[in-house]
Amino acid sequence: MSESLLSAQHVVLASASPRRLELLRQIGITADVHPAHIDETPFDKEATADYVIRMAREKAAAVASSYTADDRILGKPRDAEDFISMFIQLSGRMHEVLSAVSLVTDGRHDEMLSSSRVWFRDISEAEILAYWETGEPADKAGGYGIQGKGALFIEKIEGSYSGIMGLPLYETGQLLQRTGYKL
Repeated sequence: MSESLLSAQHVVLASASPRRLELLRQIGITADVHPAHIDETPFDKEATADYVIRMAREKAAAVASSYTADDRILGKPRDAEDFISMFIQLSGRMHEVLSAVSLVTDGRHDEMLSSSRVWFRDISEAEILAYWETGEPADKAGGYGIQGKGALFIEKIEGSYSGIMGLPLYETGQLLQRTGYKL
């Protein structure tokens, strides 16, 4: 819900993510889409939770997601080499997905952080290359989409499926209800 403003039951999503828009629709919210264009580069030695919250704040009532393994923030892969490096790091282990929701309404700013854990099975180099070739990883934080072919690599999750997808619906609903939004 980047650049998400709320007024009189009206929500503006400051993200071009079709997944976030789909998740809002899932809970009965129609939103106007106005993507926020900000520099999403992590600060040097910035903690993942701080980064995710900063992204949400900077997108003004936004949603930002970040994947982390060994304290490395895994954003969208820059290229095939970056993706392969990410997936080798994720293969056969657990990583954390943090997603922050930030809501601005009537001059008030409120936010919540969702934390989920995802376990990947061992993934062969051939599978990593084949997955890259599908095109799916190129625009996804962490290099995969849980709602797509990336689900084939996931053994289990602990936390919020929608948060891993990019918009934690529980936290979103809590923030909206605090402002009097009728869900």
